[in-house]
Amino acid sequence: MGKILGIIGGGQLGMMLTEAAKRMPEEISKVIVLDPTKNCPATQVGAEQIISDFKDAKSIHELAQKSDIITYEIESGNSDVLKSVQGMAEVSPSPESLRIIQDKLLQKRFLSENQIPISEFIQVDSINDLAQGLAKFGYPALLKARRDAYDGRGNFKINSSKDVQEAFDYFNGQNLMLEKFVQFKKEVSVIVGRNTKGQIKTFPLVENIHENNILRETIAPARVSEEISNQAEEIAKKTITVLKGAGVFGIEMFVTFENDILVNEIAPRVHNSGHHTLQSSETSQFDQHLRAILGLELGGVKLLHPTVMFNILGPKDFEGEYMPIKISEENVFLKMYGKKISKPLRKLGHLNVVGNPGESIDYLLQKLESLKEKVRVIPST
Repeated sequence: MGKILGIIGGGQLGMMLTEAAKRMPEEISKVIVLDPTKNCPATQVGAEQIISDFKDAKSIHELAQKSDIITYEIESGNSDVLKSVQGMAEVSPSPESLRIIQDKLLQKRFLSENQIPISEFIQVDSINDLAQGLAKFGYPALLKARRDAYDGRGNFKINSSKDVQEAFDYFNGQNLMLEKFVQFKKEVSVIVGRNTKGQIKTFPLVENIHENNILRETIAPARVSEEISNQAEEIAKKTITVLKGAGVFGIEMFVTFENDILVNEIAPRVHNSGHHTLQSSETSQFDQHLRAILGLELGGVKLLHPTVMFNILGPKDFEGEYMPIKISEENVFLKMYGKKISKPLRKLGHLNVVGNPGESIDYLLQKLESLKEKVRVIPST
């Protein structure tokens, strides 16, 4: 009898983890997700649901009582409660790793203490702290909320002294940190997995293109030198080694104009920039995550096909139901997340454009341009 898998979060990542679990019926017999949104994406592919806030202690205890192993697709779970239920269910990645990563300041301190390259940062408790930090780092600089911030939410770029008061007031008393702005030539990431026995494997480095602080395109493999790719993968391996815990982690990095690599942020879960692996790689990141937390041998990570992933986002100026999006073209794979309502910049689905042997990244990017109109979100009325 397979194990019962509990997931904190039932969005699109939970959906694709549930689909991966269905491919492993001997290892996983059932999936239960904890998510506040009724009929969340994971339930549409067969997961059961506990409808509750991600942090609710009573609901996390209920999930632990019903599950053999718990993982998460979002960082918003209550790490203290998850630590307390470890006697009822295994929790992977470890609640301690989640606690460190949830707080951007703790995360930066942890990385710094472990000699992992990052940009300079300081804690900000007052506007005087902010002024001192800006005097040290110069402009621009990034003021960030320490918790519950993703997809650029919780960031304020301070470009001049005129922005200081507005930036500080914007966060309305939240715990903050200031980070030196990194002048980078590329944003990249590594998807890395570590199983319960300590085996580590990294997927090849990918290149990320953001719009409005949200990932829009991922290019696999990244258009960088072999030396940079190898260096980034070694940093990812070191990072997951010191963090401990099993699972797949997404590690976002900058490549500077001096070809240095700095870690930006870590996600203790499957990651948007790993969606290409569904069609490009020997093993998908979702299968790899489950293999990791179950203590199985990790799957192969070889990139079999160059691939470009494109996120389908809700238009900035529209909220409501939208026309069904369909596409039928060779080597083009559409994945919609079952979200009936479009909201500004909401992730509604993604598209993987997969290359044949000999097809270049430039060719795939041109092909993607020709497809974008076909996956545009259009109001249904």
